[in-house]
Amino acid sequence: MSAEQFNLVADIGGTNARFALHHQQRSEFVHPRTYFCAEYARLEDALAEYLRDSGARVKQAAIAIATPVSGDFVQMTNHHWRFSIQQAQRELRLQRLTVLNDFTALALSLPHLSAGELVQVGGASAEPQAAIGVIGPGTGLGVSGLLWSGERWLPLSSEGGHVMYAPQREREWQMAQLLARRYGNFPSFERIVSGPGLCAVYESLCELDGVAPLAHTPAEVAQRASENVDARFHEVFEIFCAALGNAAGNLALTLGARGGIYIGGGIVPRWGEQFLRSGFRQSFENKGRLSAYLASIPCFVVHAKLPALIGAATVFDPLAAPAVEALDGSC
Repeated sequence: MSAEQFNLVADIGGTNARFALHHQQRSEFVHPRTYFCAEYARLEDALAEYLRDSGARVKQAAIAIATPVSGDFVQMTNHHWRFSIQQAQRELRLQRLTVLNDFTALALSLPHLSAGELVQVGGASAEPQAAIGVIGPGTGLGVSGLLWSGERWLPLSSEGGHVMYAPQREREWQMAQLLARRYGNFPSFERIVSGPGLCAVYESLCELDGVAPLAHTPAEVAQRASENVDARFHEVFEIFCAALGNAAGNLALTLGARGGIYIGGGIVPRWGEQFLRSGFRQSFENKGRLSAYLASIPCFVVHAKLPALIGAATVFDPLAAPAVEALDGSC
């Protein structure tokens, strides 16, 4: 495998680290691999193992990671990895290492996705070159967006998943009070709309009802919530989808996102038709006097494989790189 032809791209979440080699001229990915973050003490160790496994000697790498990126030092929000971009670049013998937020990378991928990789959830047609919002639950709740500069799309670096959760019904207020005691303050949207949030919501409902939990991991709760065979698990599903709709509607209002709201992350695409029948869209539009404004804004579930890798690879495009590096870290 020629070291001159490939760049390394990575999508680092709180649970999984996904890697691939990107051929810039052919715009294709080869040798994709997924590692469990918990099996490695450091990000550098996972990167080094991937490079050994691929047999490639790359000169440039772009890493999309689930945490704020500002300056040289990076500390993950939902995992223990922390590193210096400059030191990692030296250790891995790279000429260039760019690190950007994972949802910034997801936003950058959107102009490159096909219609077949998106499923629309309500609304009308997206307005060309209007602002775009991006949100999605995984181990955390990612938020980003795109703004048109007149020449190219500019990505936003955001931590909007940590804004305060807004309960809508009495049952949600009761749940939020339990979560406030658990986390030491009033919960953010990420405490509800994420993999760990599924467990937190389910455990809170069990506590309110005085019953023992029947599931204990995000994967178990997500699976049972989508099966609609148990009233309490179905309630978890509806609370989750309504909270996501609420957060997505807030994002659409904040950005004026008439270019649409795109939903990524690892949870919602797996729910398929069940999500389309949920209360997401009703909650999205439920904004009082601005409900009609939101009714026309389309939402899309992203079904593309590894879109964050597509977005990370755009940093090797000379036209896109300056906009990305202005937001995030590059050495």
